[in-house]
Amino acid sequence: MSKSIERVTAAAAEAGLPVEIKRMGESTRTAEEAARQCGCEVDQIVKSLIFAGKSSGRLYLFLVSGSSKLDVKKAGALAGEELERADPRRVREETGFAIGGVSPLGQPESVERYADETLLRLDQVWAAAGAHDAVFSAEPKALIAAARARLADLVV
Repeated sequence: MSKSIERVTAAAAEAGLPVEIKRMGESTRTAEEAARQCGCEVDQIVKSLIFAGKSSGRLYLFLVSGSSKLDVKKAGALAGEELERADPRRVREETGFAIGGVSPLGQPESVERYADETLLRLDQVWAAAGAHDAVFSAEPKALIAAARARLADLVV
């Protein structure tokens, strides 16, 4: 098991969130690929989007439904600064996750986390588990709590 997946497993256990990590054998990098692999609707895929503050350089994680688009202005207002996509190399170095496998769980304390409130409308969601083909399912409220993310209106 990769170190990233082990970290997700440990973070879930520490948060009291029972998860079963599944290796899908094919890529789950995009919401559409993940939905196909998981046998669910695209809405049920949690996209973990990492942005960087333009002035502070701080990293921010935004959790949104697979069919939703992050409103970067709303996200920036929450962060208190303008945002830009974080460099993939920096994401890997600072979070330990590669783009396509960024998990809501196991994030370093330095990464501020937000979750879109529309995720709560779903019964079950699927999120990345630290690798491009690794996922787990959870009840949205429990996942958001385990991720220590703040609920907000984040989408267009």
